[in-house]
Amino acid sequence: MTTPKSNGKVVVIGGGTGLSVLLRGLKHHPLDLTAIVTVADDGGSSGRIRDDLKIPPPGDIRNVIAALSDVEPLVEEMFQYRFASKNELSGHSLGNLIIAAMASITGDFAHGIEEMSKVLNVRGRVLPSANQSIVLSAEMEDGTIIKGESKIPFSGKKISRVFLSPKHVEALPKAVEAIEEADMIIIGPGSLYTSILPNLLVEEIGSAVLKSSAPKVYICNLMTQAGETLNYTASQHVEAIYQHMGEQFMDYVLVNNEDVPAEIRSLYDKEMAEPVKFDVDRLKGLGLQVVYDKIIINREGLIRHDTDRVAEIVVRLMTGSTDQFA
Repeated sequence: MTTPKSNGKVVVIGGGTGLSVLLRGLKHHPLDLTAIVTVADDGGSSGRIRDDLKIPPPGDIRNVIAALSDVEPLVEEMFQYRFASKNELSGHSLGNLIIAAMASITGDFAHGIEEMSKVLNVRGRVLPSANQSIVLSAEMEDGTIIKGESKIPFSGKKISRVFLSPKHVEALPKAVEAIEEADMIIIGPGSLYTSILPNLLVEEIGSAVLKSSAPKVYICNLMTQAGETLNYTASQHVEAIYQHMGEQFMDYVLVNNEDVPAEIRSLYDKEMAEPVKFDVDRLKGLGLQVVYDKIIINREGLIRHDTDRVAEIVVRLMTGSTDQFA
């Protein structure tokens, strides 16, 4: 493997499980990492803290901090611990409560995340896309409006577009600055409409991404998601992003070229999920250079991106070593 550019600045934009999986691999390379994370979550522990304490939801932030932390496994396990008691703590993650406490102590959500990152020895920076809560809504193909990130996947209808409230959300300045200084921008993996687009729809975030001359890599999901991307091909994921952003702007798309085992596919049938079809010709028609590789791993019956393999590919792209890709 080509020696990576020392301390190349990589910005990763997204949320959910996919972003955390990717970062666990990237943190082991000599990269200057910044994760820009959605604050549109309104379900579960995050949603309760958001409503009770009037701060942005900490859940996706917590997962990213845990992924980038360099602490003993027991400390990370404690940070991710979720209470199962039958009282007010039931369902709450300890990490969510700690982040909420740190936000209260420092008087600022973003500052609280910064201090929490120091405590857990995070390799890189974790930044919310905005320093305020965002309400995500979706307009469905029949014109119905669904309000709330957690409700959108359960509407039973096909999404036409998503949008934010308030209409103008002020981006965290440090997040915009990180994008402007990036040597590479990675988008995804993560839920298309509820994890990735809520970041890009923050006007200053989206504008900074479009203006950046850094190469932009889209890491598409491996499986479709009922309620969001049912029957979507890879190109339809990309087209949805372009539709919301108003222009084509990505340079690379990472494509899995390994079959998902039948026994794993059958488990996903219950969720109406299937492997994303990588329609390569259509992707190339969208101006993307397609990067093929075996990037899946079976983790306890769940298909995930192979974090180490994907990180190696990112490093090769950083150094311009694209001759190894189709």
